[in-house]
Amino acid sequence: MLDLGLDGAVVLVTGGMRGVGAGITRTLLRAGARVVTCGRTEPENPVEGAEFVRCDVREPGEVERLIGGFSRLDVLVNNAGGAPPADASASARFHAKVVELNLLAPLFVARQANFVMQQQDSGGAIVNISSVSATRASPGTASYGAAKAGLDNLTASLAVEWAPKVRVNALDVGMVRTEQAHLHYGERTGETVPLGRLAEPEEIGACVAFLASPLASYVSGATLKVHGGGEVPAFLGEGT
Repeated sequence: MLDLGLDGAVVLVTGGMRGVGAGITRTLLRAGARVVTCGRTEPENPVEGAEFVRCDVREPGEVERLIGGFSRLDVLVNNAGGAPPADASASARFHAKVVELNLLAPLFVARQANFVMQQQDSGGAIVNISSVSATRASPGTASYGAAKAGLDNLTASLAVEWAPKVRVNALDVGMVRTEQAHLHYGERTGETVPLGRLAEPEEIGACVAFLASPLASYVSGATLKVHGGGEVPAFLGEGT
């Protein structure tokens, strides 16, 4: 078995108790890491083996208290995010909240994590969970797509600013089979993906584990597309 070099690593996964976050948490636990997760509310179905701390990552004061509890932090996975469908005519407050959660909150958490990692001889790694919505039109979730585009740019900027101690990378994630997938995707949506299916949460976790590990020691400022080949262009279906 390939050794990822994460045995004993201290990892924080924001929003790591459900959906994609839970898949990331489970994968990192299997790699031997000590995983701490956070969220606004206690999880109904906690991931066995992971620790949970209550924290609203949109609140800088709460983030400072959360990261202040770590004497060592090797990896941060900025996973918390998302947005309900709403067109661009939604309220200004709605859009502000979406940007706050998907762009500003990852910055707040990464900023505090960097303070810890810069003091460690081994430095650290940050992985931001972004979305394919960052690089294509996102009708119905315009502010979410714009925030994720900002997150990809933030990733590249922080990788330069915090080098050489801290590596910063991102994943542009496509459609994933989670407990809430049915709210967003139809039964045959997976057929529109070149690989013919939705991703499983642990497959996202495997990509996170690679970027967090010493195997990716020369990878920083990168955004990895994890989307099963993307979306089949509509014109390919014409005339069939």
